Amino acid sequence: MEKPMHQFHELRHSLAHVLAAAVLRIFPEAKLGIGPVIESGFYYDFDLPRPLIPQDLLKIEKEMRKLISQSLGFERQELSVADAKKLFAGQPFKLELIQDLATKGTTVFDELENAPAGKPAATITAYTTGKFVDLCRGGHLESTKQIKADAFKLTRTAGAYWRGDEKNPMLQRIYGVAFPTKAELDAYLTLQEEMKKRDHRKLGNDLELFDFHDVSPGAAFWLPQGMIIYRLLEDLIRSELQRDAYVEIKTPQIIHQKLWQESGHWDHYQDNMFLMDVEKQTYSLKPMNCPGSTFVYRRHKRSYRELPVRLAEFGLNSRNELSGALGGLFRVRQFTMDDAHIYARPDQIQAEVKQCLAMMKRVYKYFGFQPKFYLSTMPDQHLGTEATWRAAEKELASALKSQKIPFELKEKDGAFYGPKVDININDALGRSWQLTTIQLDYNVPERFNLSYTDEHGNDVRPVIIHRAILGSMERFVGILIEHFAGAFPVWLAPVQVAILTVGKAHIRYAKKLHQLFIAAGIRSKLIDANETVGYKIRNAEKQKVPYMLVIGDKEMNSSKLAVRLRGKKTLLAISQTAFIKRVQQEIEKRK
Repeated sequence: MEKPMHQFHELRHSLAHVLAAAVLRIFPEAKLGIGPVIESGFYYDFDLPRPLIPQDLLKIEKEMRKLISQSLGFERQELSVADAKKLFAGQPFKLELIQDLATKGTTVFDELENAPAGKPAATITAYTTGKFVDLCRGGHLESTKQIKADAFKLTRTAGAYWRGDEKNPMLQRIYGVAFPTKAELDAYLTLQEEMKKRDHRKLGNDLELFDFHDVSPGAAFWLPQGMIIYRLLEDLIRSELQRDAYVEIKTPQIIHQKLWQESGHWDHYQDNMFLMDVEKQTYSLKPMNCPGSTFVYRRHKRSYRELPVRLAEFGLNSRNELSGALGGLFRVRQFTMDDAHIYARPDQIQAEVKQCLAMMKRVYKYFGFQPKFYLSTMPDQHLGTEATWRAAEKELASALKSQKIPFELKEKDGAFYGPKVDININDALGRSWQLTTIQLDYNVPERFNLSYTDEHGNDVRPVIIHRAILGSMERFVGILIEHFAGAFPVWLAPVQVAILTVGKAHIRYAKKLHQLFIAAGIRSKLIDANETVGYKIRNAEKQKVPYMLVIGDKEMNSSKLAVRLRGKKTLLAISQTAFIKRVQQEIEKRK
């Protein structure tokens, strides 16, 4: 995995300046926007006399290498506001930034980082590199001599409105990636190519799992084969729920504003909610499941003997994400959580958290995931007292320590109503994904006046443990697609066995075999179209079917099946009985 972005910040920031200098050499009339550092690289925005073409990037790269070879320094200078305006005369975007600094003490960079405005600036800083000068607050290498000319690459262009506002001019953004060495750049580019091959959006289409349509942005249209995977994951979680004595509930999608005001979401989460007016009343599509579950808990008076009450819900949630932030199954507006809310006594917290951790470990083993643990603490914006938060954080830390689980702190990253344990995994490409969350909540019981009767007859507050193992079902499927590159293990594959006929004479026998597999609980697909065997095999390989059986004269007259394994050309000779048993075991054990 790449080192934290700040470790390469000076290198990438310096290259952004070199990029701008090179563009001005090729397009002297260019107007400069901004050039920040981003993950793995940098970009710079330009107003140019014509649209860029791919050949332009090669030309700009060549010019950048010429500048790098001159060992140019990055020299800082401080200017008065008046002198800065003179220096950048003819550069309208830079002049706008200077004016912002002079009057508000802020720039578009602060806007990108959601940083608060500072004091109006009396002086303006700029950096000179050779003949090029740029408005900049610093963070550079000493010289271009420290840049490896073969360790960066311009990757693509895109349109970008100035300051992200569609009312402003559209600029051309040039993206680049950069690393200290060519080996690191090559490794990154190789990873990007592999990521393209594994892109769940492309594979989702190729494998006929899901579609997206503009009539419902950010919501998946699940296809039959995708629904097989979806239901299998639900079945996996449900089997674990039964094991750990959960009961399943379902709460409404459309809920009145007053519930969100009572829960605190109205003040903290309203911008992310889909609101609607019905008969002069305000309702919302629910963005999360927890407040609804409280109605099930408080339906009748609870005794301490009843606790813990473990309520599970595959809850459909809707969140008003910005359209530009949507990305396949990874960032959607509508998704289902494998949620659970455990209403427990304080003395039960440790045992319940341990049970949640145990369930997580059991589920992860079916995918080969190795968990990494984080404890997320009180954010600046939160409900409840600091004392309550610190007590909850201590409980979670104690539960992790008692299981001898090493963990890292994520300061101020808790949910607004309580601290949480976040559990990450690395996929086949080494990318980290946050999946399971276990959250401890003293605030919702207080806000909803939840209680149970203790052994002394007193009404006392329960604590809520919010738990999701897979998290968003949609996001988890996307992660699995890319982790397995679409080649799912047998138990999860939409089609487990494909039967391919050579000719019409073999269809009858193939149908009997197909029915035999179906009766044995194996997802079989008969492919008897009038196509060549080679075409059928290539199509089954493209669909990433684990097992393929070609049925011709030889196979009909043999006591054994000739089975082609996914990704292999050699055939496995095996009896029908043994083959069925083999597949059934892989399904049953979720290998």
